[in-house]
Amino acid sequence: MLYTCSPTCANPAHSHGQTHSQTHTRPSVSVRSAATRAATKPAAAKKTIVRDARGRAKVVDIHCHYLNPEISAKTADLHPARYDPTVTFANELTNQTNLKQMKDRAPKLTGIEERLKDMDRMGVDIQAVCPAPYHYFYFTEPDHGAQLAREVNEGIAALAARHPDRFVGLGSVPLQNAELAVRELEYAVKVLGLRGVEINTNVNGLNLTDPKLGLEKFFAKANELGTVIFMHPLGFTEGSRLTNHYFNNVIGNPLDTTIAVSHLIFDGVVARNPKIKFIAAHGGGFIAHYWARMDHAWRARPDCRTVIKKAPSSYLEKFYFDSITFDPEMLKRLIERFGADHVMLGTDYPYDMGEEDPRGLIKSVKRLSKADRELVEGMNAVKLLKIKLPR
Repeated sequence: MLYTCSPTCANPAHSHGQTHSQTHTRPSVSVRSAATRAATKPAAAKKTIVRDARGRAKVVDIHCHYLNPEISAKTADLHPARYDPTVTFANELTNQTNLKQMKDRAPKLTGIEERLKDMDRMGVDIQAVCPAPYHYFYFTEPDHGAQLAREVNEGIAALAARHPDRFVGLGSVPLQNAELAVRELEYAVKVLGLRGVEINTNVNGLNLTDPKLGLEKFFAKANELGTVIFMHPLGFTEGSRLTNHYFNNVIGNPLDTTIAVSHLIFDGVVARNPKIKFIAAHGGGFIAHYWARMDHAWRARPDCRTVIKKAPSSYLEKFYFDSITFDPEMLKRLIERFGADHVMLGTDYPYDMGEEDPRGLIKSVKRLSKADRELVEGMNAVKLLKIKLPR
């Protein structure tokens, strides 16, 4: 998924230069088809075109990254690697492996030409480009973080404007200050035309619902705007047991997503803000595949029912998930449990923990109908991101 160091890491130990988210009845578990889910939802007020002039459904990658090289160079003196759990909880072999990956794949992460060629090779028509998580900058002073978020967002908006037929953008917000995050969210969506924002699954080690952050006003604004919030981890912040074998990515990333989504559910953020379109990266982390345990806890224990009034999985069903599961059976179960209308193609481009053949993975899901396959491959993302296609 991520290179261990930022391309501008200046840590001398790394031997490289500076150039570079109360009823006690047991819910029934059933396969939820897209048609069943759609029947329970209100019709969209505004029709979105989801096919091109030839009637072909577009393929959209909901999970891919862009790193602005100018911002990386500008922030080199901040030594961002010091605040990156994927650096601080990694052994030397992992660091060196990621440095090599950084050198090999930097043109894909920071440029356009190789990206477009790879999209064509993978059969991806449109990427929903979001910042590389190095560019959260939550560790900076709030005003500085807000300025950096603005520059990140303007860079992505410019990228989308240069290739409007191939890219749409997701931005960033300075979550270390709720008021500034609200301001930047409005600017990103209303002024720059970005389709939502990407956020880390914690803020400097604090849960997204921690009262010290005061992010309730941010979520309220996102709910008012009905915006997309793509939740993407940057390792696990307490990863001292995850330093070997790249575990702070392999285990730490889905673990941090699981913790973040669990707090958003159990602390009532999802219940209070039903218009937010939350997307949980990497197939939803562990929670999307072991949700029954939290439902059992909610039924069995009063300390799991202090806020929410319905089973936790009923709120999890409101989330969207990318297809990055690496296994057709796991992807099949994700689609069956949450509906084909809540799963979207993702690649984690351009990292080595990404999916190189996303359409092949989706096609290999047994007994997935053509209609549901088209939903997963792009039609869901087209609707969610309000992508307008030429007639």
